[in-house]
Amino acid sequence: MFSVPEQFSAATKANLDAQFALFSSISAKTLESVEKLAELNLNAVKSTMEEATATTRQLLSAKDAQEFIQLSSAQLQPNAEKFLAYSRHLGNIATTTQAELSRAAEVQLNENKRKVVTLLEEVTKDAPAGTEHIVAAIKSAINNSHASLEQINKTGKQTIEALEANLNTVVTQLVQAGEKAAPAKLSAKK
Repeated sequence: MFSVPEQFSAATKANLDAQFALFSSISAKTLESVEKLAELNLNAVKSTMEEATATTRQLLSAKDAQEFIQLSSAQLQPNAEKFLAYSRHLGNIATTTQAELSRAAEVQLNENKRKVVTLLEEVTKDAPAGTEHIVAAIKSAINNSHASLEQINKTGKQTIEALEANLNTVVTQLVQAGEKAAPAKLSAKK
């Protein structure tokens, strides 16, 4: 039979090992997300520079002011669509990262809960009579703290989803405004 201090020592070591594994997993997922974000931004900058050069050449080759305005207005729609695609990709990276981090944290939380409950049961199985209500209170506290952490995780997921939906709405509205503005500018100049 193990003594209580040995059980706590083993539980503490297992907990530290699990926390290190969680930290390693979260670090790897975060680094992967940073790499995706850097690649997205690098591609966006490269594409923007190439397109800006081509657009500048077109604008400089305009024969008169009206053609210049038409060429400028023609850029609104494609630029808005590119911004929309970039925003969606960025949102996808954020959502995927949040989901992976939440999943890793949830697995760790469930495992920690299981270990604590198991340790508590082992330590208290030989507890003196009359301490059952204390053990029940401790188990209830563990379950309540776990439920609170699950609620925090759920709220975080909902927040990310709401931000993504709001971003998509804003980008869509910008695209629609750009589509409406381009014909209005052309008809005003004629």
